Amino acid sequence: MGSLPASLARTPPGGGRKAQARSQGGADEPPCSPPPPPSPLLAAAAANAACAALWIALSAAVILYNKWILAVHGFAFPISLTAGHMAASTLVAAALVKSGAVASPTIPRATYWRAVAPIGALFAGTLWLGNAAYLHLSVSFIQMLKALMPVAVYGVGCAAGLQAPSRGVAANMGAITAGVALASAGELAFSSTGVALQLASVCTEACRLTLVQLLLQRRGLHLNPVTTLYHVAPASLAALAGPWAALEAGPLMAGIKAGTVPLNPAILLSNAAAAVALNLAVFLLIGRTSALTMNVAGVLKDWLLIGLSATLFGAPVSALNLGGYSVAFFGVLWYNASKLRAMAATAAAAASAEKGAVTSAAAPGGKGVVSLASLASSPGEGGGEAARLLLPGEDGGGGGGGSARAGSAGSEGGGGGALIAAVFGRAGGGAGVRRAVAA
Repeated sequence: MGSLPASLARTPPGGGRKAQARSQGGADEPPCSPPPPPSPLLAAAAANAACAALWIALSAAVILYNKWILAVHGFAFPISLTAGHMAASTLVAAALVKSGAVASPTIPRATYWRAVAPIGALFAGTLWLGNAAYLHLSVSFIQMLKALMPVAVYGVGCAAGLQAPSRGVAANMGAITAGVALASAGELAFSSTGVALQLASVCTEACRLTLVQLLLQRRGLHLNPVTTLYHVAPASLAALAGPWAALEAGPLMAGIKAGTVPLNPAILLSNAAAAVALNLAVFLLIGRTSALTMNVAGVLKDWLLIGLSATLFGAPVSALNLGGYSVAFFGVLWYNASKLRAMAATAAAAASAEKGAVTSAAAPGGKGVVSLASLASSPGEGGGEAARLLLPGEDGGGGGGGSARAGSAGSEGGGGGALIAAVFGRAGGGAGVRRAVAA
C-alpha cells in the first residue's frame, strides 16, 4: 500500500497526547455528569393533575352512588341519606380538628348562632332538596339544571346589595337561562316535581353563598373545607332533625319493621365514607391548585356525568338536551372568564397600591409604619369573587361546593358542598396585603 499524503498523515497539535490519554483510560476527559433532576414545575403539574383526577372521580362517584341508592336500590329517604352524610362529616372533621391535624379558629357562641347556624340550615336544605330530586330526574338533566347556579347567585347578590346590576351580566344570565329552558324542553323524562326540587336546591345554595359573604367573611372568618365542615355540619344535622321527624321517621321505621326498606349498613356506611373522602379530596385540591384548575376539572366532571348517567342508568339524552345545555354551558364559561379577568385586575391593582405604599413608607419623611389594610379588599370581596366562579353541575362552591370551583357537593349529598371557597383564607382578596410595612 502507498503511504498517506503528508497533509493527511499530519497529526494535529496535541492530537498524539489526546490519543495517548484515551488509550490510557481517558484521564483527560471530564467525568460523566448525572442526569438533570426532574423539573419541579412538571412534578407539581403531575401532582395537581392527580389531585384533580381524584376529585373528579370521587365527585362523580358520590353523585352516581346517591342516585343508585335513592332511585334504584330503593332507599327513597333523601333526608335520612343526607343526615348520614352530615353525621359522618361531623365525626371526621371533629377528629381532625381535635387531634390537631387541622387548626380551626374559635367562633364565639353569638357569632355561631347568628352566622354559622343559618348557613348550616341552608346547606342542609341544599343537600336534602338536591338529593330528593334524584328520585324524579336523571343525573344528566340535574347537571343541566345546575347550570342555573350563576343566575341564582347573581340575582341573590344583587338583591342583597353585594353586586351591582349590569346589562352585560344580565344578558349573560339570560343566555344561560335560555339554554337551560331549551334543555328542559328536550328532556324526555321531565318531572315538574323533580325540577321544582332541584331549582329549590339551587336557590338555597345561592342564599347560602350570599350569607357566607355577608355573615362570615365580613366578620373576618376564613375557613378551609375541613373547618367549615367542623362548624357547619353539626348545624346542618340539627336543621335536618325537624323535617326528618315530620316526613321520613314514620315511613322509614314502618318500612324497616315490615322489611320493605332495603336497610343495608354496608351500603350506607360506604356511601357516607365516599362523601367524607370527597370532602378531603376537595381540601387537598384547593390547597394545591387554583380556581382555574377547579373550573377545568369541573368541566370534565360535568360532561363525564352526563355520559355516565346515560350509560349506567339508561337516561335518555336528546339532541335538544345537549344543544340547550351547550348554550348554557358556554354562557357560564363566559361568565367565569369575566370573573377571572376581574379578579386578576383587582389583584394587580392591589399589588400596585402595595408597592406604592412601601415606596412611600421608605421615603424620607414617610411614616415609620404604614398600614396597608385600607388598600386591601375586604375579607369578603376576594372570596365573593371566588364564590361566583361557578360552572354547570356545581352547587356553588367549592367546597362546595363551586366557589372557586370547590363546589359544593350540594345535591351530591356528600357534604363536599360544605366547602365554600368563598371562605377560604387564600380566596380572600386582600388577605395577603394586610400587613404593616416598616420604613
